[in-house]
Amino acid sequence: MRTLKIGLALLGLIWPLAPRAEVDPLVDILATPGSAGLGALFRMYPSPYKGADPQLDVLPLYLYEGERLFLHASRVGIKLFNRPEDRLDLILDYRFEGFPTDEVPQSLTGMQTRQGSADIGLAYRRETPLGQLRVELVHDAFNINQGSEVRLGYSYDWTRGRLRLRPVATVFLRSAELNDYYYGVRPEEARPDRPAYQANAGLQGWLGLYGYYRLTHGWRLLGGAGVQFLGEDARNSPIVERDVQPTAYLGAAYDFGSHQEFAQERGPLYVKALYGQSTDCILAKIVTLRCVSTHGRDDTDIVGIELGKPFVERVNGWPLDFVGYLSVIRHLEKDLQDDSWQANAYVKAFFYGFPWSHRVKTRIGLGFGLSVAESIPFSEADEAQEEGRSTSNLLTYIDPTIDVSVGDIVGSKRLADTFFGFGVSHRSGIFGSSQLLGNVYGGSNYIYVYVESKL
Repeated sequence: MRTLKIGLALLGLIWPLAPRAEVDPLVDILATPGSAGLGALFRMYPSPYKGADPQLDVLPLYLYEGERLFLHASRVGIKLFNRPEDRLDLILDYRFEGFPTDEVPQSLTGMQTRQGSADIGLAYRRETPLGQLRVELVHDAFNINQGSEVRLGYSYDWTRGRLRLRPVATVFLRSAELNDYYYGVRPEEARPDRPAYQANAGLQGWLGLYGYYRLTHGWRLLGGAGVQFLGEDARNSPIVERDVQPTAYLGAAYDFGSHQEFAQERGPLYVKALYGQSTDCILAKIVTLRCVSTHGRDDTDIVGIELGKPFVERVNGWPLDFVGYLSVIRHLEKDLQDDSWQANAYVKAFFYGFPWSHRVKTRIGLGFGLSVAESIPFSEADEAQEEGRSTSNLLTYIDPTIDVSVGDIVGSKRLADTFFGFGVSHRSGIFGSSQLLGNVYGGSNYIYVYVESKL
């Protein structure tokens, strides 16, 4: 069961969204080989369910386009083959469907919550002079809806100057299990104004227009709009109100500008070991040294190991590197609750252009990404319970650090790329603004020491 929860949380599966939406075509338009980036996307959409309020959601964008691996916000995949005219991917793709949970409408009260899920499958695309054709075959990866889907899509890219547009049309062939999970009413959920209903297999459609405008060399302004058309089996459900569902997107992303043909996958490896203690201090006060106490309401610790790969070094010739990290952290809860695991994936910027760096190389780092916890850390659960707030296994991860070269300190060239420093392991719900993160306020902070070496 714990393994299942971890898998779900990795793609935001702990929260249910409203209608199915096509996010990947918007993110994929940025996918230049060898690139990596960060950004945020606002989604505005209605729910298909009766009486549900319109939603505004923040979707963090973490982008990476490697030689064999890629990450497109809600989709991660492995390129099985990648030729100029066609490509086949093995994908894990987040499904943007489910009941709203912030304010449950009267039409859904008393029903078991329908969750979002993730689909695993194959995605094939073929480039033609008239546009791009896509075929995807996917199935529920975590046995939540137990459904399958075939997606047939067409898109065309139009570029003029700094503007790039992509119209998209997609048809979804949905299994009976998939439709019934999200639009059916089970016999035990029936009431006079909500009769039992079993949905069968059917079709859905999506028409969208996506694009970006290149503001600078690195910054892109993202936008798009689309309309989802529900099939007959969904429209006839007693809990469905809208069969045509518009969605709008607006956001921005920064491309680190590597565009070196997959060089980052063959670069050096960063290895980092850390130990930290929980603190009641907030992040802003920690980084400004106004509060650095590790004596608070609880006395829990963390230990962890991180592996990193550089995306790009010396951006535009500046003393600025970007590195992608994967980390595993063990929460030592001191008998307050069971010890548990946490996994993080994030991108980190390092600046080292200080006047004294030629003598003692000093780096200031700031990382942004996602963190998924096997169970809610005690420091988060305790504060949330006291303030009556919800918690989430999946939160944003922020990692500010400062370190110095051990080799420069002790006079050893062999240790020039070994660093000792201090950091903050911070999990955040972005002030309750993101359904992907469970609309959570708060999080946790751990002040830690570490040693990192570049191999």
